[in-house]
Order: sequence, then C-alpha cells, then structure tokens
Amino acid sequence: MSNFIQDPTYPAAGRHLLANLGGCSAAILNDRALLQTIVMRAAAATNATVLEIVAHQFTPQGVTIVAVLGESHASLHTYPEHGAAFWDCFTCGDQCQPEASLAVLVAALHATNVHSQLIDRTISEVTQTAPSTLA
Repeated sequence: MSNFIQDPTYPAAGRHLLANLGGCSAAILNDRALLQTIVMRAAAATNATVLEIVAHQFTPQGVTIVAVLGESHASLHTYPEHGAAFWDCFTCGDQCQPEASLAVLVAALHATNVHSQLIDRTISEVTQTAPSTLA
C-alpha cells in the first residue's frame, strides 16, 4: 500500500489556474530560450519547486514549455501568429499560489488581454478500490 495515500500530510487537493493571454509579442512567443526562462520565473513565483523544464519549438512557429513541479505541473503553449498563449498551472496542497504566476506572464509576454480561471480541485475521499473503467 502506498505511503502517499496513507500520509495525511499529502492531501489530494490543489489549485488549478487556466489562463488565455492575448495581444502578446509574437517575437517573444516564438523564442524558446526566453520562454523557458519566463516559465521558470512564473512557476517559481507560485512558491513551487521546479524539477525540470521541457521545451519544444514547432515549425514554422510556436513553442510548448512544460515545467514539472514538485507540487504538480505548469505548461505554456504559444501561438505567435495570433499573439496568443495558453497557461496551465496546477499545484497540489496549500503551500503554492498558482495565481501568482499570472503577473509574471502578463509582464513578460506583454499581454494586453487576459482571461483566467482559478479552480479548487479536491478529492473528498481516496479509497483503495480500483477505479471504474469507461465503457
């Protein structure tokens, strides 16, 4: 049996920030190295532990950056041709504030239009039974 499930210091709960950023600089949205730095700074602003950053440059344009966090994950997907980016930041527990990442991203990407949603995610009870499968 997993110690993670039995240990009450690791609640099955967290906060999930989803953000759509528009009016962003096309040049920044296509700069993989700069975006890696921006994602690192945004993730760090949440008080999360950044374990690893993975990045992919698409052809002819666009970048996806994923930050693996000790508390879960964050990802940025860019569309330079539209001046747009999508940000997803989920942190488990109550020590991180994913919403703190938004100010970093807005400033760094020069976003002029932002829509975000913060979702509290919880599991009221974790059991040892196998999950049901979808038919």
